Amino acid sequence: MPLSWNEIKTRAVAFSKEWEDETSEDAEAKSFYDGFFNVFGISRRRVASFEYSVRKADNKQGFVDLLWKGTILIEHKSRGKDLDKAFKQATDYFPGLKDSELPKYILVSDFQRFRLFDLDAGTEHEFPLSELVQNVQLFSFIAGYQKRTFKEEDPVNIAAAELMGELHDQLKEIGYTGHNLELYLVRLLFCLFADDTGIFEKGIFQEYLTNRTSPDGSDVAHHLATLFQVLNTPHTARLKNLDENLNAFPYVNGKLFAELIPTAGFDSAMRETLLKCCGLDWGQISPAIFGSLFQSVMNPKERRNLGAHYTSEKNILKVIKPLFLDELRQEFQAVRKDRNKLQAFHTKLAKLLFLDPACGCGNFLVIIYRELRLLELEVIQELLKGSQGLQQVTSVNDYVKVNVDQCYGIEVEEFPAQIAQVAMWLIDHQMNMRISEAFGEYYVRLPLVRSANITHGNALRIDWKSLSDSFDFIVGNPPFIGSKMMTQEQRDEIKGLFAGNDGAGVLDYVTGWYALASRYIQSRATRAAFVSTNSIAQGEQVGILWKTLLNDYGIIINFAHRTFKWSNEARGVAAVYCVIIGFGKGEISEKRLFEYETVTSEPHEIAVRNINPYLIEGSNIIIQSRSISISDIPKIKFGNQPIDGGYLLFSDEEKDELLNKEPKAEKFIRRFVGSYEFINNVNRWCLWLNNAKPEEIRALPKVREILEQVKQFRLSSNRKVTRDLALTPSLFAFISHTESTYIIIPSVSSERRRYIPIGFMPPNVIASNLCLIIPDASLYHFGILTSEMHMTWVRYVCGRLKSDYRYSNSIVYNNFPFPEDLTEKQREAVEKAAQNVLDARAQFPDSSLADLYDPLTMPPALAKAHRELDKAVDQCYRPQPFPGEAKRIEFLFERYEKLTAGMFAEGKKKGKRSEVKG
Repeated sequence: MPLSWNEIKTRAVAFSKEWEDETSEDAEAKSFYDGFFNVFGISRRRVASFEYSVRKADNKQGFVDLLWKGTILIEHKSRGKDLDKAFKQATDYFPGLKDSELPKYILVSDFQRFRLFDLDAGTEHEFPLSELVQNVQLFSFIAGYQKRTFKEEDPVNIAAAELMGELHDQLKEIGYTGHNLELYLVRLLFCLFADDTGIFEKGIFQEYLTNRTSPDGSDVAHHLATLFQVLNTPHTARLKNLDENLNAFPYVNGKLFAELIPTAGFDSAMRETLLKCCGLDWGQISPAIFGSLFQSVMNPKERRNLGAHYTSEKNILKVIKPLFLDELRQEFQAVRKDRNKLQAFHTKLAKLLFLDPACGCGNFLVIIYRELRLLELEVIQELLKGSQGLQQVTSVNDYVKVNVDQCYGIEVEEFPAQIAQVAMWLIDHQMNMRISEAFGEYYVRLPLVRSANITHGNALRIDWKSLSDSFDFIVGNPPFIGSKMMTQEQRDEIKGLFAGNDGAGVLDYVTGWYALASRYIQSRATRAAFVSTNSIAQGEQVGILWKTLLNDYGIIINFAHRTFKWSNEARGVAAVYCVIIGFGKGEISEKRLFEYETVTSEPHEIAVRNINPYLIEGSNIIIQSRSISISDIPKIKFGNQPIDGGYLLFSDEEKDELLNKEPKAEKFIRRFVGSYEFINNVNRWCLWLNNAKPEEIRALPKVREILEQVKQFRLSSNRKVTRDLALTPSLFAFISHTESTYIIIPSVSSERRRYIPIGFMPPNVIASNLCLIIPDASLYHFGILTSEMHMTWVRYVCGRLKSDYRYSNSIVYNNFPFPEDLTEKQREAVEKAAQNVLDARAQFPDSSLADLYDPLTMPPALAKAHRELDKAVDQCYRPQPFPGEAKRIEFLFERYEKLTAGMFAEGKKKGKRSEVKG
């Protein structure tokens, strides 16, 4: 085990005095470095070779003075020689070294001077022998200590995961699969990490594989099986004649090596892959990141996007800081000068319990535990102030109270659950190394007696109270599975949790975690926070989910991050648009709302009185689906749906081909417009036979062929309603078209646009079901709908497809509070400004609406026309201007609340909470 820093410094002083007057002979150089490595408690002869033969770039034979493969290369010179030349000579050896042998450090010396190069960090330190004692921590990698900062996309994490993926494939190819393979890899992961971080004596795992196994790999599996058994056996129970190299490994326990699994098989290529893994510096691996990367290598599809699946530390902190970490740090600052209160605070930290009921590979739990341990270290340092510092500590164990068994997790897949268990041991050890550095005493928790409580199972089918009825915080990132993507089993789980709620079928899978957390919270002051798809705070899900949480469980939202892009900037990462919602049962003094200018911006925080289910400041209003508008406006409809297998629809080329063969069909060809075609000015056509006479159709043989294809398509459907439509193959399945001008609204539009492109369509154009239409609407209605006022409502209320707006009739349009009690002058002002918008568009006949409404290409004339329209519409609501979007939406929700007062009986029954209005 690594020496304490106090012991290392004592040895460094003695070493410096011993060699301060020596000169340079080869024999003396070997003795010099034997003594140098001994300063750090390491046998040089065991880890590093003198005069290591290597072929240089010029193909000449060279000899490295001293090489510890994969760690450090040392070039030694006589006293007073040029150390710059020594460094160049050292780097000249690199072409002749294998990748796994390349060092991370170069040390050049002439007995009296040391110059150390950290090749990863790009740093250089030079000092005389007499100052070695002040610089011993530069050589912490020799002693077994690691002090690292982890990057979210650090190449070493990717490289390690890719190598483990290669080994996984090799083992799987020989028939070593399933649970045995997964556990085998997890054990190897632990050994690799332990070898570089002081759990094992530094480098003994790599040395054992290198020196004790055959190059052909035939005995590697046997040696590993023996080693796993040794790691599970206390020293007192080991054979007295056990190989001393094996006996040097510690007793690990923790049940990681307890299960007997079949022996694997290795060949030379597999042995080489494992040695390459050993060649990486696992001290640089972040347990918070590597777990998910490690899991992803098991899936070839995920491996192509390696790095896309872990939850970045930055995003995890967005959850845990407002949930509990900020509060704990504030409390620490308040009590740090009062010893009794500080000791009570320390005890409190050691009693906190955390549950991640969708823990995956443990990303959240790792960061939570790390932050708790770092806070505890500050507490200990504060407690020891005034008692002659940390040097007076007799045993580190007397002070460290926080432990991994305060963390609980539930994970549905076995392999990630195993990784999470190991990841928690690894972060525990890293934090123990932090303690060791601070106290100057080596501190390790071996054998592993306590461990994180990771349960393998389905969180939606487990009673969380069976794990503990004392969780202080529930936190995590449940699966991002939309209602339409769920399996039948998942759908049944959600319906069961929301039994009695007719709309439960549209809820996303994550809502199950909200329901169970809300139930758990009823019996104690637990607080929770989940990362979720933003759909649970938009559209129809709000009325179903939050009505239950607010009314039935009395849930209060304590903090929230509005929609942002959940990603880690890893290569191949898929964009997911998320919210974070922190909630509990009791009121808190200050609620925190984090807003984003764009989905990729940094958040800015505002203190608010109340956060409603749409994640804005305001009362707990819920916008529910309705079939009739709350305002006196024309009815909105879906467009026309063919359900035809595509046979009734045509591109320009297909239309021309049909008319060349059947010119008389031209009177039945209409332009057909969906969201895409409308916004991008793309031509598409349909066969519209709504008013065609039977004899007209009989006279068109090509048309009749098309109708036969439509009929057969509909007859082949599994749905009875579609098969019934085969009786009328000449008609669209759903027809809403009337022979009049109408407003067309795309059902999906990019969130990049400030305004949804809305327009008028003439009677001869057929709108598809991917649009909404408002027949007989006026210029005034167009003006209101294309205004900033309406767009603010859309941004907060509508559902989303990714981050794009998904306009709906029942949620957005029918609930929008149109202006009331208008004067003729106000209406005319809106109509005039609306016409100016249409006129500005008409100035660019060759531009599509996509061109005109792109924020980077929107013409100034159109932008100006919209600003004038916005002003005219605002004046219809109130004479004072709105200072920003927040005030607009607050105003609109107040108007909605006023217009709908008395419309609903829900929430007003005896014994129910009544503040939630729909």
